[in-house]
Amino acid sequence: MLILVLGGTVFLSRATAQLAAARGHTVVCASRGVTGSPPDGVRHVVWERAEAVPDDLAGLAPDVVVDVSRTPSHVRRAVAAWPAAHWVFVSTVNVYADDRTRGGGPASLALREPLHHDADPSSDPDAYGAMKVACEQAVQQGAASASIVRPGLIVGPGDPTGRFGYWPERLGSARPGESVLAPGDPGDVVQVLDVRDLAAWLVDLAERRHRGVLDAVGPATPLGDLLAAVADGVGAQPALTWVDQGFLQARGVEPWMGDDAVPLWLPRPDHDGMMDHDTTAPLTAGLVTRPVAATARDTLAWLREHPDAARTGIGGKREAELLAAWQREPSGG
Repeated sequence: MLILVLGGTVFLSRATAQLAAARGHTVVCASRGVTGSPPDGVRHVVWERAEAVPDDLAGLAPDVVVDVSRTPSHVRRAVAAWPAAHWVFVSTVNVYADDRTRGGGPASLALREPLHHDADPSSDPDAYGAMKVACEQAVQQGAASASIVRPGLIVGPGDPTGRFGYWPERLGSARPGESVLAPGDPGDVVQVLDVRDLAAWLVDLAERRHRGVLDAVGPATPLGDLLAAVADGVGAQPALTWVDQGFLQARGVEPWMGDDAVPLWLPRPDHDGMMDHDTTAPLTAGLVTRPVAATARDTLAWLREHPDAARTGIGGKREAELLAAWQREPSGG
């Protein structure tokens, strides 16, 4: 089978191209080639997607196209070039307008209004999900058949965001019994999905020509259990100190990611549903997930091999200041 991966040089698209090639498929990656390199065993064609499809790509007749783009004009141009292919389009759970409802999914959650023009999500955070809705619509309306896959938080080796990687690195550096700041409540539910598991599933869906819309999420897990699994995976025995979200917000600590953030923390209840999606449909469709401990172990190994990889989250000095202040609080000590 000829699989055209639009991207193929970074994280998910690269892992997908690598797995598809390992299964014996002919894989072509099309990208600018400036943010990474494609895996061995695939053909790479340079394409700036704001420009017309180059001749050596336009002549391809792929069986499957895999696309991870967030840019509506790029997706429309690509669908027009290969309308006869089966498309596997990687969207996001950010397409949903409701971040509060737990246990939701494609059948129950309303979508954001589509944004059909290209925008910069760094200046308008809501634009990301809205553009992905427009991209989904372009694929559904223009391709012969399609799998629309909506991941939650994708983690693992090669992650360019550092959101999950904060925890294997922080816990892996902790001395036995050292106090480590943990955000919010240990019962807050989170979901993570290893990039390698998602890539394998995308290739499965491509091989089966699966049609339809699916979320791509790992098991819904209390944050306390997830951090315990991370600690186990990196061989650490820290003492987690759970700090109330109101305390963190009052001191300007950012959620999710950033230089002054505690990653994986999202304000509750406004984001109760964002990391608590129904897993029934993806599991029925063949998604297989590995233990978080294994992902944490491999992520830490990758980070140690790549000291220049992206990091996010508070540093040790800021964490110590917050922990000291929390201990002085009547509810914290």
